[in-house]
Amino acid sequence: MATMADVARSAGVSVATVSHVLNDTRPVLPSTRQAVLSAIEELGYTPNTLARSLVTSRTRSIGLAVSAISNPYFTEILQGVEAGALEHGYSLLIADPHDDPEHELKVGRLLHERRVDGMIVAPSADPGALVAYLGRHAVPTVFLDRVVEASPAGRAGALDSALPFDQVCAENIEPTAQLVTHLAGLGHRRIGLVAGRPGLSTTGERIAGYRHGLAAAGLPYDERLLAHGDSESAAAERATATLLALAAPPTALVTANNAMTIGALRALRERGLSVPGDLALCCFDDFVWADLFEPRLTAIAQPSKEIAAEAVRLLLERLAAPDRSGRVLRLPCAFVHRTSCGCPDQPVKSTKGNVS
Repeated sequence: MATMADVARSAGVSVATVSHVLNDTRPVLPSTRQAVLSAIEELGYTPNTLARSLVTSRTRSIGLAVSAISNPYFTEILQGVEAGALEHGYSLLIADPHDDPEHELKVGRLLHERRVDGMIVAPSADPGALVAYLGRHAVPTVFLDRVVEASPAGRAGALDSALPFDQVCAENIEPTAQLVTHLAGLGHRRIGLVAGRPGLSTTGERIAGYRHGLAAAGLPYDERLLAHGDSESAAAERATATLLALAAPPTALVTANNAMTIGALRALRERGLSVPGDLALCCFDDFVWADLFEPRLTAIAQPSKEIAAEAVRLLLERLAAPDRSGRVLRLPCAFVHRTSCGCPDQPVKSTKGNVS
């Protein structure tokens, strides 16, 4: 088996230079770098990752903690994070916190004990224990999809504003409002919302967008038209059934993620109701088979690949500059106009994003 010394002899350089090329610990002339890489390829040299980590205190690995990996949205996030990590020479360790604060903390500890260089986490509705652990151990971390609010007063479950964590997510308020105003523009006056799990920032923001859309359309907010589907299919089916059982049920419905869309459609089918004939439907989260439903689903498409790429970028920047201030990056979504809302297809429209 070839050694680092063999590579150095073949390339005509020192062992230290080979180490600098492998670990990016010092600038090396392009011609020298190429000579080393060619020697590695020719000799079939495989670096000892464990030995390298002992020297550099880096494992070239990233921990990814996201719940419901079977969810198409998080599947795309996973694929994007993995692609970004591999592009920069990092491996990926994946764990599912199950949106449970206790399990989330356990997952965070396990990834930290595996000596990952940093973590990308989709936090639960109550991430306080995990946030405290990551801050106490100075683990470079990017929160993804769900925002953890800063709280100088140290409110339980909130992010200490002094802790340098980065966050990246999609816009939620304006895109949800856009679905509501679109349905109102079609003449609907009783528009229901199947919202996600209480406590998640995405749930709160999409409810805020729902209420903002109602106000913009001159419609009153009726709390009876909002039911929580807890971000999963079975609960959304029950929530939709509750809305349909009202004395004055909604004539249009917004579902706040793709899993809840499936549950809502199941509830409608079991009652023999058609979309959009009996009830118009719009959903937050586009997914690959949304275009195959009949009718085709009008949806808000989140930029999952871009979110994943930005999460990796922010984490790598954090690793390079651990003490810089935390940033929140919000990316724009796209309104995908199909036919479940009751009107013809339209071109894709983007919504605005911002960085803070």
